[in-house]
Amino acid sequence: MSSNIFQLVLIDGLLAAIAAIGFAVISNPPRKAVYVSAFLAAIGHSLRFFLMKSGMEISLATFVAATTIGLMSLFFAKLIHCPAETFSFPSLLPMIPGLFAYRTVLGLIKFMQNTDAVRSQENLLNIFHNGFTTLFILLALVIGVSLPVLLFPKYSFKVTRKY
Repeated sequence: MSSNIFQLVLIDGLLAAIAAIGFAVISNPPRKAVYVSAFLAAIGHSLRFFLMKSGMEISLATFVAATTIGLMSLFFAKLIHCPAETFSFPSLLPMIPGLFAYRTVLGLIKFMQNTDAVRSQENLLNIFHNGFTTLFILLALVIGVSLPVLLFPKYSFKVTRKY
C-alpha cells in the first residue's frame, strides 16, 4: 500500500510540474525560473495530494501546500535573484479548483432550468457546497502564498539598488 501511494504522489507531482511549466512559459521568465516553478508545483501539489490521501480536508491541505510554496519561493528568489512571484504563481495554478467551479456553474444552470421543487433543492445544495469549496480553496491559495511574504518582509522586499 505504501509503495502504491508513493507512486501516486510521484505521478501527481510530475503532472503538476508539467502544468506549471506551461503556465510559467506564458510570462517568458528566465529559464531558471521555469525549472523552479516546475519543482515548486511538484512539491506543493504532491504535498496536497498526500495530505488529502491521509485524511486532511482539501482546503486545509491546499493552505499547507500554498504556504510551503510561498516559503520555498522566498528561498529560491534569493538564490536565483528573481522575484518570488515569478515562480510561485505558476506553481499555484495547477491547484486552482476548476472542477468545483465547473460543478457550481453546472448546478446553477440545472437550478435555473428545473421546475421540480425537490430537484431544485438538491441543485441548490450542490451549488452552495461546490461554490463554498471553490471559495475556500481559492482563499487558502491566496493566504497561503501571501503569508510567508508578510511574515518575512526582510526577505521579501529586499532593495536591490540604491538611488
